[in-house]
Amino acid sequence: MLKENLKMSWMNVLHNKMRSALTTLGIIIGVASIITLITIVKGVTSDMTSDFATFKADRIIVTTLGTPLKMGLLHNDIERLAGIDNVSGVSPTVTGFTSIAADGTIKEEVSIIGRNDVYFSKNVDVIKTGRGINPLDIQSENKVSLIGSSIAKEMFYGEDPIGKSVLIGGMNFTIIGTLQQSHAFSSSSINETVIIPYTTSMQLLGTSYIMAADVYMEDSKEAKKTTLAIEAELNEAFKDQGEGFSVRNTQDMLATINQMITTMSWLLVGISSISLIVGGIGIMNMMLVSVTERTAEIGLRKALGAEPKRIQQQFLLEAVFLSLIGGVIGVVTGILTAYVICSLMDTSFLLSPLTVFLALGFSMTIGLVSGMAPARKASKLNPIDALRSV
Repeated sequence: MLKENLKMSWMNVLHNKMRSALTTLGIIIGVASIITLITIVKGVTSDMTSDFATFKADRIIVTTLGTPLKMGLLHNDIERLAGIDNVSGVSPTVTGFTSIAADGTIKEEVSIIGRNDVYFSKNVDVIKTGRGINPLDIQSENKVSLIGSSIAKEMFYGEDPIGKSVLIGGMNFTIIGTLQQSHAFSSSSINETVIIPYTTSMQLLGTSYIMAADVYMEDSKEAKKTTLAIEAELNEAFKDQGEGFSVRNTQDMLATINQMITTMSWLLVGISSISLIVGGIGIMNMMLVSVTERTAEIGLRKALGAEPKRIQQQFLLEAVFLSLIGGVIGVVTGILTAYVICSLMDTSFLLSPLTVFLALGFSMTIGLVSGMAPARKASKLNPIDALRSV
């Protein structure tokens, strides 16, 4: 009997192709949305996590907000931070924007970052060709630079930029290295960045203060203790005005980011699920219309001895078929859409089997629940009243 009901349900879905296609549209949109959004979020967060991992867990980030008495860190503050127990090095960060020019090409508002030798010793993978900044460059305030991959491609296409000159903010710098290409979507992308010695950058950008610094630890297990020691040192430097700075270790930041990613993922799934619910309402509406149109057929089957549960089973199977077809088309559509968007965003394409299972399972459940009321209505029809409608 189940086999017969399966065949009848499938034939009825095929017989009303246009109506079935329109009914499954909501399910298709819902499933495609879930797969697309989750896949894109997973790809983006994976790239973000990878970028964040390059910061390593042995880093503590110091950011100064400044006070009326002290606008930021000075060189002696950096030396005092470097003298704290468990600190293996401090990398000051000085940032700003200015124009650069080379070989007749001018770029405006280019990100300039001042670094020191500690940064390159802790991030050896950041250099593609050439060398990093050394202590002599810092001490002598040498006008040397490392350029991002996009700048190298735009200004020195087909050439080796090492040893060539570039005007940065009107000053002549020698290019000593190029930087590895990073994900363009990442907030930490350095493709459009020029790195110079931080002492030189303070002169170039006209600032006397260092607004941020990365403090590297020898043992990351001592992160909390080291963080407290840094805060104590900065409290003394800022005359106990704690609002003038912030200290964050990467372990706490990574935990916060993971929590935000989890919350955002579930929020997106919830939003996409609205489309599935709308699709389920569409299936329920279609099934109710189908019951009304097939009243005579139901009455005839009952008159011939069909049990109410068999009638109910038939309509439930039709609802499941509709949701299953919509789910499968939605999965294919979602995968293709996610792939195209990830390619355009230059981010990783990470399709999880769990995402496909979740989307299909949810659509099947919606279809089953939506079909219960029409199926129950069909099973309770009086055969005599049903046959009178012929």
